Amino acid sequence: MTVSIKRLNASQADFNSQLATLLAWDDSVDHQVNESVRHILHQVKTRGDQAVLEFTEKFDRLTASSVAELEMSQSRLQQALEAIPQNQRVALQQAADRVRDYHERQEQKSWQYQDEDGTVLGQKVTPLDRAGLYVPGGKAAYPSSVLMNAIPAKVAGVGEVIMVVPTPDGLVNDLVLAAAAIAGVDRVFTVGGAQAVGALAYGTETIPAVDKIVGPGNIYVATAKREVFGTVGIDMIAGPSEILVICDGKTNPDWIAMDLFSQAEHDEQAQSILISPDAEFLDAVEASINKLLPTMERADIIRTSMTDRAALIHVADLNEAAKVSNRIAPEHLELSVESPEALLEEIRHAGAIFMGRYTAEALGDYCAGPNHVLPTSGTARFSSPLGVYDFQKRSSIIGFSAKGADRMGRVASVLARGEGLTAHARSAEYRIKSDE
Repeated sequence: MTVSIKRLNASQADFNSQLATLLAWDDSVDHQVNESVRHILHQVKTRGDQAVLEFTEKFDRLTASSVAELEMSQSRLQQALEAIPQNQRVALQQAADRVRDYHERQEQKSWQYQDEDGTVLGQKVTPLDRAGLYVPGGKAAYPSSVLMNAIPAKVAGVGEVIMVVPTPDGLVNDLVLAAAAIAGVDRVFTVGGAQAVGALAYGTETIPAVDKIVGPGNIYVATAKREVFGTVGIDMIAGPSEILVICDGKTNPDWIAMDLFSQAEHDEQAQSILISPDAEFLDAVEASINKLLPTMERADIIRTSMTDRAALIHVADLNEAAKVSNRIAPEHLELSVESPEALLEEIRHAGAIFMGRYTAEALGDYCAGPNHVLPTSGTARFSSPLGVYDFQKRSSIIGFSAKGADRMGRVASVLARGEGLTAHARSAEYRIKSDE
């Protein structure tokens, strides 16, 4: 059964409306999911450990007499690290080293300066005290997500990183625990779902409250993160995975087809788009898609994703390709062209940009170094990849000298009285020297 991919042409009069339809994704939360999540969060907030235990038994079929029993010791994490095959251990360590090296370059430092009358101004950069990391468990186990979320937090200097990971039916993934050991995660609880998000947000007798929750999860986890935002910070509400490839028609079409598959295999809602000025190349990639699809383990998922949400877009030239890409603001953007640096100048919105024919997006998911937690659904227009800066906060430093308080107090007085805030004005005026 061949896959027929949507074709769009940027020269058509209705292209903009066709593109809008292609990109539309309904992220509205099912009413029943919302109600269920709110109930779970309320129970965890009011009943703490007991609620966590009940929901863990109900949803993960895991019985424990206390939440303390659900905590994995550091020795258990080390045991997992030693238990996995050596090639996996080496690969995890190599990926962790690259991720750490990249993120160490993002660290922001405090700074100060002094103006002409001795007033000191500046910014104090401080890490969060505690961060919570949600990691999917069971079949959907992603050790790479542990590295990408925990390492920037540790580089930022976060005091304690708490990881929660469900273990349905007691199924523990050693690769995830090994990644936690390598990344330096401080505490691990085998709790998942909305109840884990609630525990991290509100704290229980055993699980400490955190300042920010990061990490991917299912619809219940995403909804819970949305609900607790404001009580704690969150990284983002992520939509389905996306890849957009701009190709000049000179890359092997099999490579491009597999790059598109690399996101399509995540789930049926994932979106894979190819833009090219070469119409014959679009045909060649579609032929590769149909040739390679039967060889894929997740062929059914890929087929649904490619049929429902993929597109092959014909444009006049690479300049127009960049304009269409900026409209889409993709999570992952591959510039599979002769001169990616030149095309890069035209790109304004993308979560991560992969330069040249040899840079498969998949490398970025695991071991390139930059973070794979990226803005989706067009939010790259105003959002950035997860980074060290997400685990640091900034405090303004203001220290007026007597001379500065006199000079700027006069300015504040005028503005405060203009706003009708007399106490503000008089507070500033007390510091003004008499003109006599």
